[in-house]
Amino acid sequence: MTGRMKFELLRQDQETQARRGRVQTPHGRIETPAFMPVGTQGTVKTLSPQELEDLGAQIFLANTYHLYLRPGHEIISQLGGLHAFASWPHPILTDSGGYQVFSMAQIRRIAEEGIHFQSHLDGSSHFLSPERAIKIQEALGADIIMTLDECTPYPATHDYAKASLEMTGRWAARCQEAHRSNAQALFGIAQGGTFLDLRKQSIEGLLELDLEGYALGGLSVGESKGQMYEVVSACAGLLPRERPRYLMGVGTPEDLLECVGFGMDLFDCVMPTRHARNGSLFTRSGRMSIKNTKYVKDPRPIDEECVCYACQRFSRAYLRHLFLADEILALRLNTLHNLHFYLTLMRGAREAIEGGSFLSFKGGTLSQLRSREEGDSAERSG
Repeated sequence: MTGRMKFELLRQDQETQARRGRVQTPHGRIETPAFMPVGTQGTVKTLSPQELEDLGAQIFLANTYHLYLRPGHEIISQLGGLHAFASWPHPILTDSGGYQVFSMAQIRRIAEEGIHFQSHLDGSSHFLSPERAIKIQEALGADIIMTLDECTPYPATHDYAKASLEMTGRWAARCQEAHRSNAQALFGIAQGGTFLDLRKQSIEGLLELDLEGYALGGLSVGESKGQMYEVVSACAGLLPRERPRYLMGVGTPEDLLECVGFGMDLFDCVMPTRHARNGSLFTRSGRMSIKNTKYVKDPRPIDEECVCYACQRFSRAYLRHLFLADEILALRLNTLHNLHFYLTLMRGAREAIEGGSFLSFKGGTLSQLRSREEGDSAERSG
């Protein structure tokens, strides 16, 4: 396929706003709703590209900020772009770097021309403008690239959130003007904090640019779950029916199901991989901490209904032993399981939408997920 992304809406659920769609990119299809594993530095931590393929991942997200600093977008471009560099022939989405700079409040300064910041690696000074963010992403060669935005912090005053989203809108226009690659789709990012009037203003401004996709940013940054759901449910319906909708950085399995029901299509979050490396595992009956002492002699798999490699081969007792012994295999097996869980959850959502049963699928799954939540405060040894 040549040219940019195409989106096809295949089915609209009759009981909710859930959608079943298909995104066609130069590097393959993405069946939506879809979860995108986070590959910050061009790799999903602990896994090979082949393992990611075997899990059924359709796309991963790479981090513009990190790849710009190391090894550098010019080097990646010279070596054939990120697909070749990472040996990943499937779709890739790159963020603009705005969120990473947002998270470094002590070492950055935001102005109309762009963002001045210091590298977290060596303290060197850098400048990221909307034009430069696009240039870097075009050099990386991702299928979907993002406009530069200021991620509005929480809490924020109405005045601050308004000024922030208006600058984000001006930056989006500059990104569109700088965008040259015919093989990459440019998505805009709506901001506005938890203020619904500002979210509406931000979306309306982005729609005037007629971009190829739209994202909701600035969520899961400290607001309550109820506030987040209110924003997503209100905003999803304001986004074009014929364009893909991306909810950035959210989150738990429950969040994914609720927000699929609101009409969002694409999701990313570090939660399944980061939690895996901390010994926290997702199961059909809630989250469990493999560090819990009650698993020291437990012969059962993580999840007796799961067909992932970790569950098919290894006991909870063994996985607990590996984790407490600081073995690398523990992190790999935990990550395999958690990503398998997330990707299977999204496949189930797609099938339920196709079958006209998403509401019952969501209700049954949420009921199971909430039946046990050990979390990270479970009893530990050592």
